[in-house]
Amino acid sequence: MKARERKREATVAKYAEKRKALKEAGDYEGLQKLPKNASPVRLHNRCKLTGRPRGYMRIFGLSRVKFREMANQGLIPGVKKASW
Repeated sequence: MKARERKREATVAKYAEKRKALKEAGDYEGLQKLPKNASPVRLHNRCKLTGRPRGYMRIFGLSRVKFREMANQGLIPGVKKASW
């Protein structure tokens, strides 16, 4: 799944300029002919370590599960478990 997502990111980057030009020109038939994965809407954030799609924390690029594990081990600078 992580490889598939990277492939989508590459396709979006490859067709970004072409999509922009077609949108400005109002050529929606041309947009239809581009690959489906060229649309940035199809991208989904995934954990950089596990590829988990849910519970993604943008600031760290990790899922909530890995974030908690790494924070408890002290591997993420500036993050520590709250206690009061």
